[in-house]
Amino acid sequence: MRLLRSTDLALRVLMRLAVAGESSPTTRQVAQDMDVPYTHAAKVVAELQRMGLVDARRGRGGGLALSEKGRAASVGAVVRAFEGEGDVVDCEGPPACPLVSGCRLRGALRRAQEAFFAALDPVTVTDIVRDPTGPLLLGITRAPADS
Repeated sequence: MRLLRSTDLALRVLMRLAVAGESSPTTRQVAQDMDVPYTHAAKVVAELQRMGLVDARRGRGGGLALSEKGRAASVGAVVRAFEGEGDVVDCEGPPACPLVSGCRLRGALRRAQEAFFAALDPVTVTDIVRDPTGPLLLGITRAPADS
């Protein structure tokens, strides 16, 4: 199974914010740290904020912070939210698969997808930034530019 880019970025943003400590990086800083376009990061951050996983403050002294809900968030729930509940393959069309009325593959793929999500359900954002990941994440953050 391959994750959407937005799902991957959402998980990386959550991980980055989980190790931010007292600093509150901006969306632009997170985009730079993750080496992704700002527009993509902004869309993902907006969705994470809508989900209640990220708090964002505007203006001077503003920035992003992981909420308590975000720290305890299930990785499986985040992946489900970004990936959607759709089937792994589109059997309905166009063109519709000629086997759709009696195919067993669709059910097997659905069970495999659910097993994938179920394996991620007990894993929290806090779990995935434990050593050695946390220190590695801190190492990739870029120092703020001097004004």
